[in-house]
Amino acid sequence: MRSDSRALAFIGLLGVLCLLPLILSTYYLGLVTSALILAILAMSANLLLGYLGLASVGQATFFGVAGYAVAIFTRSVDGAAWSAVGVGLLAAVMAGAVFGPLAIRTRDIFFLVIMLAFCQILYGITYSWRSVTGGDDGLPGLVRPALIPFVNLDTPVAFYFFTVIVFLIVVGVFWLVVSSPFGLVLKGIRDSEVRMRVLGYNVWLYKYAAFLLSAFIGGVSGILQAYYYGCPNPADFSLIHSSSALLMVILGGPGTLFGPLAGSLIIVFVRDLVSNVTDRWLIVLGLAFVCTVLFFPDGLLGTIRKFRQQGVASVNHQAQAPMPEPTAQESSKRLLSASKSK
Repeated sequence: MRSDSRALAFIGLLGVLCLLPLILSTYYLGLVTSALILAILAMSANLLLGYLGLASVGQATFFGVAGYAVAIFTRSVDGAAWSAVGVGLLAAVMAGAVFGPLAIRTRDIFFLVIMLAFCQILYGITYSWRSVTGGDDGLPGLVRPALIPFVNLDTPVAFYFFTVIVFLIVVGVFWLVVSSPFGLVLKGIRDSEVRMRVLGYNVWLYKYAAFLLSAFIGGVSGILQAYYYGCPNPADFSLIHSSSALLMVILGGPGTLFGPLAGSLIIVFVRDLVSNVTDRWLIVLGLAFVCTVLFFPDGLLGTIRKFRQQGVASVNHQAQAPMPEPTAQESSKRLLSASKSK
């Protein structure tokens, strides 16, 4: 039943995403495109938080590395669009391969701090190494390539549909991974590392593989972001990107399939609305984070799933409950009516 509901949700989401260009203006369609890109980044954080219990504020590491790798490679080699994408993904995975052994040795607040440190290191490098990264100006002029023959991604609608396709592919891969025995092992590690280690699982290897997969997903988001705005810059490594990705997961629901999308839509549109009134929109996001942790610790979709499971459990309990035994008065009435019928 859960697989059927997820399939129906996937089909319904596909239908809504296909209808949005007919309903929304170009401006709001751009906001949805940005939300889908950030939802992919949040999905990389969801893999660590929802299935390993590791809260990361360093996902911007892979996000920024992939964007810069694409821009630098494109400036060096003309007309190699798919090669640039491959270089960007490889750079993100290599960053995960280098930082992973250091990060997964820690847990809780220590993991959060060390991931933040990685982000700040790369921020400092991109800000200072002006000859390669352009410094605080970034690398402007990144043109959207012809990744699909006869399809021009320069138009907002075309790039929106391209982002939708990539997002749905990532969602499908993510669902296959977390539903596989690999995903079940990750949940076991989240619940008890000691128990999984005693059962014979190589806990370090599973955590490292999950970290690399998270880096890959974050790299996909970074490449889309670089092509969308056309200018990777040091702000891609900022704390705002990483903390926003973590907040999206917490708002939507850690360990849920569509929680990152729900959280990203909320944050992107709330940020747009609040920024029209005040520049202190981060205060609003902070309050939203506090309220979510206090009143919805499982996130929006996680809370809905929890109530639904409780409802199903109560219905099953009532269906399986034995019939109450008749009282003495009811038994005498039944015997009297039986004797009269005879």
